[in-house]
Amino acid sequence: MSRTSLLLLVALLLAPFANAKDKKNKPQLSADILRAQTVLVMISPDAGETLDDPSGNRRAQEDVEKALMKWGRFRLAVDVSTADLIVTVRKGNGRMVNPTIADSPIDNRPVIFHPGDENTRIGAQQGHPPGVNQPGIGQPSNDPRPQTEIGSSDDTIEIYRGGVDFPLERAAVWRYSANDALRPPSVSAVEQFHKAIDQSEKALAQNAQSQDAQKKKP
Repeated sequence: MSRTSLLLLVALLLAPFANAKDKKNKPQLSADILRAQTVLVMISPDAGETLDDPSGNRRAQEDVEKALMKWGRFRLAVDVSTADLIVTVRKGNGRMVNPTIADSPIDNRPVIFHPGDENTRIGAQQGHPPGVNQPGIGQPSNDPRPQTEIGSSDDTIEIYRGGVDFPLERAAVWRYSANDALRPPSVSAVEQFHKAIDQSEKALAQNAQSQDAQKKKP
């Protein structure tokens, strides 16, 4: 069996379990995640641009940024060093196997958002921001090239802890994958992250109250 066929078989077998897990309630977020104030949104380094929707990942990135700004909890960061959280997005298209273009120039965008808004960013980002992976690992070659991707057919968002070396090489602290999860205007992936934070804050407060009550007992 060829390596590509083997990977496809494994992906097909694991997909139902992965999707079911993603759509369940997420575990409680830790206190340092709840204290986060800045967030950097980027296209997943492993995501290429599909031939039928080459700007899909870039639109998803911008839609997530806008949804986060509308939420108002976070400020947008322009680089890894100033981000408390790293958010990666990958646009799904209903297929698990896709011919894509890696290191597409479409992902090299000017970083300019809504003049007059407090979250306006002025500058330029060429490809994926440096510092998310070790040199030579997951880094773009700067030359567009065809590839075949095998993965989830749904939209996917992953949250990583910032303030560490090479954050994307560590485990994600939160993940959500569902059909059209990155689609505006609702951007349900951001809504689900909002709910996860609210639930975690309530759980943290209840735990604190319970501990205080235990201390007051004679």
